[in-house]
Amino acid sequence: MEIQYQVPLKALNTFGIRSVADACVTVKETEELPALSGYTPKYILGGGSNVLLPAHVHGLVIRNELKGIRQTADQDDYVLLEVASGEVWHDFVMFVLSKGWSGVENMALIPGTVGAAPIQNIGAYGVEVKDVIEWVECFEWDSHAIRRLSAPDCRFGYRDSIFKQEYAGKSFITKVCFRLSKKAELNTSYGAIESELAVMGTDHPAPSDVAEAVMRIRRSKLPDPAQIGNAGSFFKNPTIPLAQYETLRETYPDMPSYRVDDSRVKVPAAWLIESCGWKGFREADAGVHQRQSLVLVNYGEANGEQLWALSERIVDSVWEKFQIRPEREVQVW
Repeated sequence: MEIQYQVPLKALNTFGIRSVADACVTVKETEELPALSGYTPKYILGGGSNVLLPAHVHGLVIRNELKGIRQTADQDDYVLLEVASGEVWHDFVMFVLSKGWSGVENMALIPGTVGAAPIQNIGAYGVEVKDVIEWVECFEWDSHAIRRLSAPDCRFGYRDSIFKQEYAGKSFITKVCFRLSKKAELNTSYGAIESELAVMGTDHPAPSDVAEAVMRIRRSKLPDPAQIGNAGSFFKNPTIPLAQYETLRETYPDMPSYRVDDSRVKVPAAWLIESCGWKGFREADAGVHQRQSLVLVNYGEANGEQLWALSERIVDSVWEKFQIRPEREVQVW
């Protein structure tokens, strides 16, 4: 393990932002972590797909390259897999599908690492990662202890977890245990999955077919970071009181929603942002994608400050028009 100094991060973040870290180190073994406890601040970098960087990162950037997948249980209905946090999420999904197991097929092609998945409680097309997590193991910086948190202990919420709250900056996720089903219980009712399966001519889909449909949909809607810098969805779908939604519907009868419970609904942030005229907006090299208003893009040389300022303008305009304030999904260093 060697710490390097004044390290450029442009190639390590999907926004393609020019940024330099004071110091950077690559971790390949859990046993290396205690030696890094004294550094402050510390920033953990996995796939770099959900982060907005400043021009200069003052602190230690830790690149997570912990690897390994181990099966620890094999029952009639399910298997348990312990997966190192540095594994690429989509590669893990493909591994699961190659075995014929299910549970993560709706989350195919989500960028990032396995370790980032529980932090954000990633999800797509009606499925969240909390649905398949058995436990999460992390290294606590202060105590040097390895702690294992059950799924309830992780306090998962919509794009939220204990790792974004009390544990933020206090631990390093080392591995995640997943419970995958041997008997597929497919969720195809969300979004355009069923119609995409029909286009594919698949009447009796397997988990791999659902994953293929999801990948086709994602590729048609979301820009490829290799072609244009972006971090996927920049904003979360806001949840508002049902009474507020009903009042807004009087003015905006086409406003879509998804019921959360008896008193709350979720409103698509993309609809709100597009309704404020931001879709396809560009100022210098910072912009909003032409096909997906949830995605901010870097057309070349936009910096983190410019993209953040654009997001502020978007949030303010949505608030002014709808009295709803979209939250950002990305981590800001």
